[in-house]
Parts: sequence; structure tokens; C-alpha cells
Amino acid sequence: MRKVYYIYNPRTQTYDRIYPTFRQRVLSILRRLFIGMGLGAGSFLVLLLLFGSPSEKELRKENSLLLAQYSVLSRRFDEAMGVLQDIQQRDDNLYRVVLQADPVPDAIRQAGYGGTNRYEELMDLPNAKLVVNTTQKLDVLTKQLYIQSKSFDDVVAMCKSHDEMLKCIPAIQPISNKDLRQTASGYGVRVDPIYGTTKFHEGMDFSAHTGTDVYATGNGKVVKMGWETGYGNTIEINHGFGYVTRYAHLHAFSTKLGKSVMRGEVIGKVGNTGKSTGPHLHYEVHVRGKVVNPVNYYFMDLSAADYEKMIRLAENHGKVFD
Repeated sequence: MRKVYYIYNPRTQTYDRIYPTFRQRVLSILRRLFIGMGLGAGSFLVLLLLFGSPSEKELRKENSLLLAQYSVLSRRFDEAMGVLQDIQQRDDNLYRVVLQADPVPDAIRQAGYGGTNRYEELMDLPNAKLVVNTTQKLDVLTKQLYIQSKSFDDVVAMCKSHDEMLKCIPAIQPISNKDLRQTASGYGVRVDPIYGTTKFHEGMDFSAHTGTDVYATGNGKVVKMGWETGYGNTIEINHGFGYVTRYAHLHAFSTKLGKSVMRGEVIGKVGNTGKSTGPHLHYEVHVRGKVVNPVNYYFMDLSAADYEKMIRLAENHGKVFD
């Protein structure tokens, strides 16, 4: 219904009808239109601020889903790292122990990527801490899996050469000593027979007559043969796989420098050369550059009972010849 406007006429004391001009009508319509549009826009903004747009709702939903997936992924990375650590311990403490190999150094296992900030481009993302943390876990897992894979390649190679290694490990006594009567003194702290002072004896002494055969205790190559101060005539054999044996105070040599020898092959004769108080053989075993107790390397030459007896004899403070 169209509105009708009136104005009071004091002269006639009546209300006269007003007929607005076209311009007034247009302005009235425009004013109402702008007021309506303003109220509509304001209401829309208020609703948008309070509840968000449908697209924002969808984005918030997707963002929440992504955060949940990142959290699950992060937990799975932690679980995978735990499994990998178990594999690493088994590798170092079982496989490599059986194959007599050194464990993989921690410096290699825990090696990082170094230098540059690999995650700088991620720092501007929402929830950057979670994203960067998860990405770091993935990188660490990937690097350590690669290192472990290379370690298993080494273990497989060692298994393939295991038969050859068994032939090379020093595993018999260096002289004929089935009755163990030639065992003179073992590895460890002893009183020096010449100086009378306490010192560490780095091998085992076997008493025997001059000229008694001395045997290579494992397959290997003669890498040193000649006179050494204190040791007299000496032979060293490199057996590979980190093993080296030394035979000292020899009377004569029965091999040549650079020759490949077999376990049980005669390489020299017992003597009394160098710092020695009587005919005997001084025998040492070195593993990866460290001297070790030779008594642990006679397992192919003795029965279980004789091996126990040998250990007891080697542990005593019997006669030392050098």
C-alpha cells in the first residue's frame, strides 16, 4: 500500500495532502535501499566473523585432519625408530660379535646432515613446530636406515668370507704341547726374570729344547722376519681379518718374508735369542692392533678338559723366560 503524506495548514486549520516530487521519491527510494544494503552487509559480516564462511569451515576441518595425521605420523616414526634401534643393537651385539667384527661407531650411526637449515622453508607454515619435528624424524630415520643397510651388506660379505676367516684365525698352539708340559708362563702381570721388576707379559712362554718346531697357528702371510730388540729372532704373520701373531726368541727361520703359510706349517725353530733366560718360544696374538690373551685361541688344538687345564696353567705365576 502506497504511503500518503499530509501537512497541517494553520490558515485553514486542515491537513493538506502533499504530493512529493519525482526527485524526492527517488532519493527516498535510494535512502531506503542503501539503509537496507548496509544492514544486510553488517549482518553478513557479523555472521561471517561469528561462524565463518563455508570455505573457511572446510579449510579448518582439513587443517585439523592434517594435524591429526601429522601427530599419528610422528608417533609411527617414533615406533619405527624403536624397531630400528633394536635392529642396530642386534647388529652390533650379535651378528658382529659372532663374526668378530667391530660395531658400527656411534659417530657414523648418529651422523646428521650438517651445515644448512634444511627446514627453513617450513618455518612459515601454520603449526611449523609439528611439521618440522616430523620432517626431522623422517630424515633421521632415512639416514639411519641407509647406514644400517650398508652395515648388513658388510655382515653379508663377512658371512661369505667366514669359512676363509676360520682358516685364518690363530686356533692352535705354536709348538707341540699336547700334554701341556711346555706351558711356562701366561699372559698378564709377571716379574721380569732379568730386572726383577713387575711388568705386563704380553704373550705366553712355551719352554722347549732349542730346535723344536714352531708352527703357524693360522693361515696368513709372513710380514716381518728378522731381529728385534728384546725379542731376538722374530716372525710376524698377518692372518687378515685383524689378526696378527708374533713368534719370538727363535733359533732359526724355516720360512721366507712375504710367504703365505698354512695353519700347522713349520715356520721356525725354538731358540734363546734376544732378552731370554733359556730356550723357549714367546708367542703373542694381536687383534685389530691390540694384544690379547693367546690362551683364548687354542680351541682347535685342545679338548675341553685340556683347555680348562691350559687356562689354569696360563693364569699362574710360573717361570718367565723373557
